[in-house]
Amino acid sequence: MIEVENLRKEYGAKVAVEDLTFTVPSGTVTGFLGPNGAGKSTTMRMIAGLDTPTRGQVRVNGADYRHAAAPMAELGILLEAKAVHTGRSARNHLLALAVTNGIPARRVDEVIEMVGLHQVAAKRVGGFSLGMGQRLGVATALLGDPRVVILDEPVNGLDPEGVLWIRNLLKALAEEGRTVFVSSHLMSEMALTATRLVVVGKGRLVADTTVAEFVAQAAGSGVLVRTPEAVRLREVLLRPGVTVTSEAEGLLEVSGLSAEEIGDAAWKANLPLHELTNRTASLEDAFMQMTHDAVEYRNQPIAKEAAA
Repeated sequence: MIEVENLRKEYGAKVAVEDLTFTVPSGTVTGFLGPNGAGKSTTMRMIAGLDTPTRGQVRVNGADYRHAAAPMAELGILLEAKAVHTGRSARNHLLALAVTNGIPARRVDEVIEMVGLHQVAAKRVGGFSLGMGQRLGVATALLGDPRVVILDEPVNGLDPEGVLWIRNLLKALAEEGRTVFVSSHLMSEMALTATRLVVVGKGRLVADTTVAEFVAQAAGSGVLVRTPEAVRLREVLLRPGVTVTSEAEGLLEVSGLSAEEIGDAAWKANLPLHELTNRTASLEDAFMQMTHDAVEYRNQPIAKEAAA
C-alpha cells in the first residue's frame, strides 16, 4: 500500500505538488494520470525517497521507504529506463544490483526470462532498442520481488505484443496481492489495465476513484437513436429529466432514458427505429473533461492554409 498525505513540494517559487492526499491499495492496478506538468513525476520521486517533500509524508507499506531494511523488496520502481550503464550487459546490470542488495543470483535469471530478454541478456545495454530498454527497466523494478511496484510509462517503445505482455503482467502482479501504481498518457491502455485511478492537475488531486466511476462522471453518455420519425419520437420522449438533442436529420441523442425505455416508448407510439445504440464516454473523454482547467501547456489550434 502507498499512502500519500498532505504532500507539498516546492522548487524555489515553483509549487510542483500542493496538498496531495491519496491511497493506493494493494491487490489492484491503479493508474496515475495527469497532463504534462501535473506533478506526477515529482510525486513518484517523493514516494521513492528521491525527493524530499516540503511538507507532508509518504508511507510505503506503512513506513518511510527511505528507512527500509530491504528497499528492493518493498518497492520496485521504473522512472527512467535509460538510467543504466550502457557498457554493461543486461545480465551484469541486474547482477550488480542483486549483489549489492542481497538478492540471489538466480533471481536475475528469473526476471530476465520474465521480461523476455533471455536472448539478449549478454549484450551491452547501449545497443538496446527503446522497447528492450523498457523491458530491462521492468526487470530491474521486479528484481527484489517487491510488494509495491511503480512504473512510469511502462509501454513506451513497446510493440503490440509487448503492450499486451505488460498489461497482463500488471494484472498478474495485482492478483498476487501487490500494490501496482502505473503512470501513463495512453488512456486506452489505462482503460484496459487499471481498476482505480488517481488523477492530478497542476499539482492538486482531481480524482481518486474507480475507472468506472470516473468515466460515469463525464458528460457524453446517452443513447443514439436513428428514426425517420425523429420529430414525433422527440415529442414522445420529452419529459422532466430527459434531454433530446439532434445534430442531423433523423438522428436523436437522448439522455435520461435507457435504450430499453426508448424502444418501449417507440413501440407503443408505433414509430419505427433504425438504430438504438448506447453511447458511453471513454476514459479519454472523461480525462479531457475533468482536467480541462488543469492543463498547463495547452496547444493552439492549427491554422488552415488559405487556398491558392
